[in-house]
Amino acid sequence: MLLRSLCQAGLHDSAKLVYDCMRSDGQLPDGRLLGVLLRSSAQAGRFDISKQFLVEIQCNELKVNTLVYNVLLNVLVKQNKVDDAIHIFREHMGSHSHPDAFTFNILIRGLCKVGKVDEAFKFLNEMSSFGCSPDIVSYNTLIHGLCKNNEVDRAWNLFKEVSLTCEFTFDSVSYTTLISGYCKLGKMEQATFVLHEMISSGIVPSIVTFNALIVGFGKVGDMVSVQAMYDRMQLHGCRPDVVTFTSLINIYCRFGLLNRGLDLWHEMNAANISPNLYTFSVLVSALCKSNRLHEAREILRLLNQSKLYPEPFIYNPVVDGYCKCGNVDEANAIVEEMEEKRCRPDKVTFTILIIGHCMSGRMSEAIDIFYKMLAVDCAPDDITVKSLLSCLLKAGMPGEAACIKKDCCITKSFEVAADFIELVDRFRDQLILNMTQMYIGE
Repeated sequence: MLLRSLCQAGLHDSAKLVYDCMRSDGQLPDGRLLGVLLRSSAQAGRFDISKQFLVEIQCNELKVNTLVYNVLLNVLVKQNKVDDAIHIFREHMGSHSHPDAFTFNILIRGLCKVGKVDEAFKFLNEMSSFGCSPDIVSYNTLIHGLCKNNEVDRAWNLFKEVSLTCEFTFDSVSYTTLISGYCKLGKMEQATFVLHEMISSGIVPSIVTFNALIVGFGKVGDMVSVQAMYDRMQLHGCRPDVVTFTSLINIYCRFGLLNRGLDLWHEMNAANISPNLYTFSVLVSALCKSNRLHEAREILRLLNQSKLYPEPFIYNPVVDGYCKCGNVDEANAIVEEMEEKRCRPDKVTFTILIIGHCMSGRMSEAIDIFYKMLAVDCAPDDITVKSLLSCLLKAGMPGEAACIKKDCCITKSFEVAADFIELVDRFRDQLILNMTQMYIGE
């Protein structure tokens, strides 16, 4: 009872201590208790403790419920520790527990996740030796793994082979995975064929199916088919969701039909479908590329009024747009709004601001922004430093450039000494000419 309570409270170090006391008192734990401890420590990510319990199970030749091992394997796979999961399967499950279909599906999923589909097939073939049979989850996982590796034709052949030999029928997930795979490769003829096969089999396409097709046709620039799929999905009773609208807005904006994208934006809001961060990003970027900064600014205001926690990549195009047109005050105001929204400016934001202020001749403010960047632990890169040093040297401010270089070396943000020397060499003649002209003028 004490061990269970400690595990439920997440006090696994204390549980291990109590367990060690129990063992030192000569109390031999049974497989059920070790199963509880093993499962709890695995779910908490304490594999150091889990491994010790595995040794106990092996040394005492105890039998443990298969579910316990499945939990452990599943946690390892989720953390991309597939080799560890396979090692545990090979070393422990054969003698201390009997694996089931769930066990193999976990391992197949893990191998497909890391791109080792051929090894996953070996586990599929191994199932029969343990008295297990592959199910629809096994095959759906393999089909997904093949499509992820761009082996969609191989996935389709597997699909047809299994359809002829197995008693169960594939579901919407199976067809949609294949359709998505072909759409990803831009093979829209094959994707449409699979869709027809899906419908003729009596399986209704889902919103995910149609979203994949819309993105696929958009990828190849078939705008007629994009609109046709949008109309068709509604005929099948699929209500467009945020993914649908965001994909459509992105497609139309990408092909220069920004006004159509804005119409969809308004249609989306009228349907009470809340945009996500990517929706805002797509529309803001498209408006900025078309130099419609005022409209992009209005979209940002809507974002600030929402409950979303934005990322800097949404704001950066607008900040850049205002900096390029010389309105750095508006750019500064946007950055202030970012910070009020608890969105910290990133390296790109700071670099845009620094260059923008330099181009507007506001060198002292550019320097202040650079030091603010260092103060908030946002490490500048070579582009940031080279841009600032270049502007300072061009403006005849070698002393300030030297200070920047010195402070960069002190903070150890990066190595800029060689770059600084290169810049000085590049602009030395211009600096000497400027100083000569100043001397003559005086």
